[in-house]
Amino acid sequence: MAQRVGRYTIRLDNPPAVKGYASIVGKKEGDGPLARYFDKINDDTTFGEKTWEKAESRMQKDTLNLALRKAAITPETVDVIFAGDLLNQCISSSFGLREFDIPFAGLFGACSTMAESLIMASVFVEGGFANVAAAVTSSHFCSAERQYRLPLEYGGQRPQSSQWTVTGAGAVILSHDGEGPFMRELTVGKIVDLGIKDSNNMGAAMAPAAADTLQSYFSDTGSRPEDFDLILTGDLGQVGSDLLHTLLQKEGISLGKKQNDCGLLIYDREKQDVHSGASGCGCSASVLCSKIFGDMRAGRLQNILFMATGALLSPLSVQQGESIPSVAHLLHITARL
Repeated sequence: MAQRVGRYTIRLDNPPAVKGYASIVGKKEGDGPLARYFDKINDDTTFGEKTWEKAESRMQKDTLNLALRKAAITPETVDVIFAGDLLNQCISSSFGLREFDIPFAGLFGACSTMAESLIMASVFVEGGFANVAAAVTSSHFCSAERQYRLPLEYGGQRPQSSQWTVTGAGAVILSHDGEGPFMRELTVGKIVDLGIKDSNNMGAAMAPAAADTLQSYFSDTGSRPEDFDLILTGDLGQVGSDLLHTLLQKEGISLGKKQNDCGLLIYDREKQDVHSGASGCGCSASVLCSKIFGDMRAGRLQNILFMATGALLSPLSVQQGESIPSVAHLLHITARL
């Protein structure tokens, strides 16, 4: 049975295992340093569809199908899907996954959705409410730009603090009989809002939530950064990562070289002109479901913290002059039991 550890963390006595995982990305992501780790790179960012939104739904559908094939199971085997994306009412997920005929729970955690969906899937499997659960999420640069910022045709200038929304999707199949990695501990983050209003500086808005969740986890478990091979955040970019280190140092916590960020891994910032790095639900999802899980299964990583961060804004809240509340959810993942 799962047990509460400290105030915010849940420890799973029978850690759910990754039975299968998959990632699909677009052309720009395929031009980056992680290209060889993705399952599929699509040079046509429309994915054969008529709109960017339909393209993102197609990407989610294809990624889940691929994860199921790699897990050697059929959709009928899956008891529940937890999925989400950046678009209003999570239409990429609901339209992309509607044909699977699997119980569906839609989630919105912005860029934290990969961690949020994994937490929910882990709790369902650990608690015996599902034998097999899926966690799926995605983002698409063009659909996100159309919703949150300006039409692509406008060609507006992007400040150096801005991040590039990843066109990508990740899907994870969890069960009790998978090869691993394994979900050991879960920390659900609190909403943190320090008054940042610049929607082109998501890293600054999300870093305080990341710092809060990490402090909660370390306090609950008594662990330290040195206990892990990697502390993987997503998606703070360079601005947010630097701020995270500063905030934690004020609390006496030094991450040193243990921390890296999905938003800094997926693109080459020198060659690809993405300013502070990457963002989007699909960023941490595609990085986790490619290189990171691959490194864990190969034994190159044994013990990691995966913490995805999300800026909980909407076009409406920006128009009303609201600040940007943020959240960060964390999982302790191990390669072996």
